[in-house]
Amino acid sequence: MQTVLCCLALFAPTAALRAGFLPRWSSPVANSAAASRTAAPAMAEPEKLRFLTSEGTLKLREEFGTPFFVYDEATLKRQALKAMDFPHAFGLTVRFAMKALPNAAVLQLFDALGLHIDASSGFEVRRAMAAGITADKISLSSQELSADLPDLLALGIKYNACSLRQLEAYGKARKGDRTDQLGVRFNPGLGSGGTGKTNVGGPASSFGIWHELMPQVQAIIKEYDLEPARVHTHIGSGSDPAVWQRVAGLSLGLVEQLPTVSILNLGGGYKVARMKTDKGTNLQTDCAVVKDVFEEFAAKFNRKLHLEIEPGTYLSANTCSLVCLVHDVVQTGTSEGHTFIKLNAGMTDVLRPSLYGAQHPQVVVPRTPTEEKASYVVCGHCCESGDLLTPAPGEPETIAERTLTKATPGDVYVVEACGAYCSSMSTKNYNSFPEAAEVMVDGDNLYLVRKRQDVHQIWMNEMPLPHGLV
Repeated sequence: MQTVLCCLALFAPTAALRAGFLPRWSSPVANSAAASRTAAPAMAEPEKLRFLTSEGTLKLREEFGTPFFVYDEATLKRQALKAMDFPHAFGLTVRFAMKALPNAAVLQLFDALGLHIDASSGFEVRRAMAAGITADKISLSSQELSADLPDLLALGIKYNACSLRQLEAYGKARKGDRTDQLGVRFNPGLGSGGTGKTNVGGPASSFGIWHELMPQVQAIIKEYDLEPARVHTHIGSGSDPAVWQRVAGLSLGLVEQLPTVSILNLGGGYKVARMKTDKGTNLQTDCAVVKDVFEEFAAKFNRKLHLEIEPGTYLSANTCSLVCLVHDVVQTGTSEGHTFIKLNAGMTDVLRPSLYGAQHPQVVVPRTPTEEKASYVVCGHCCESGDLLTPAPGEPETIAERTLTKATPGDVYVVEACGAYCSSMSTKNYNSFPEAAEVMVDGDNLYLVRKRQDVHQIWMNEMPLPHGLV
């Protein structure tokens, strides 16, 4: 398996959608009898569609085929405006963590609303610029030191050094720099994430410079005559607000030791409620303490810090649905078995359940309306026993049943809350399945923002062996 970022989006309008659109993943997972299982739950009420309607979803299937992602522009805008209202004392910059959803149309929309960009690789910098984002609005914080770092810096991007080696590389390229280009990302010694795999702080995480290495940071700054403008910390995705608040205080302690710093970037990771039983972060209440501690810092040190945040999931998670088909329905055993739904999509589109045991709302849209319900295990189309859409929460190797409207092959199936780390973080082209199309809905208008990949594009870069070797 290989995880690959999705290719650059195309933004081409299509026909307007007819009325009735808006209201308000064969897999061998069935062979995984040795896998852990959870007991069948009591019959619950099925999840409901978010921004789609049943009628509109069926029409979308006719127009675009399946599978495809559909984004709701209104929800994207609403989340952006909420983020821009984040409590702050002396100025705020909201940067979209583009790794969550790097489609050009989304980047352009957020740019028009005044958001800046957080890039996680030099390649993401190039991708954002190809979408029309100017370099001065892009900040790079990367695990990998970009081979073309001097060229990227010359474009005018902001740069957060995430290791001592990266800081020294910046110093060699920009000795004596006096701009606001340089930041230093620290690991504050504390982390929090929705799962262990999304925790990027503390001693078990490689992200950022360990906070106790401040003397080495100061020595490199002195050697290359640098004046960093920014301290950056980020502790995980889906983090506990209480831990996040503590990290804000620890981050100010780092700022205190770097007198030229005027900007504190507290990253993102705000928890989002995907399932109806989830509790998400309320930026206005859970994060209000940030404004207070910035004001206290200013009063004590006479330094008014500009705040930066980098939400990704918060801005995009609940803005997108994956629309696919029920490809087959199969059963195993009796009391020991399950009824499985097989989809014509899967980990090639949504990897999070297989990777994290992440939970997504899921809805059967039957061709013939029915009130019948049933319990299913839902799996994807990959020849991979881990291609599972309904794992137990936080347990990707444990299958769980989900109460859904009774399904038959050919029914439309919708996986909700697919805006963040789905299209961008999938096992693209595994089993040579083509990349899904992406669509943006704006009221009654539809726009194709990524074409469905032609199967020949999967192997177009492969080269044959020289004649005579085979």
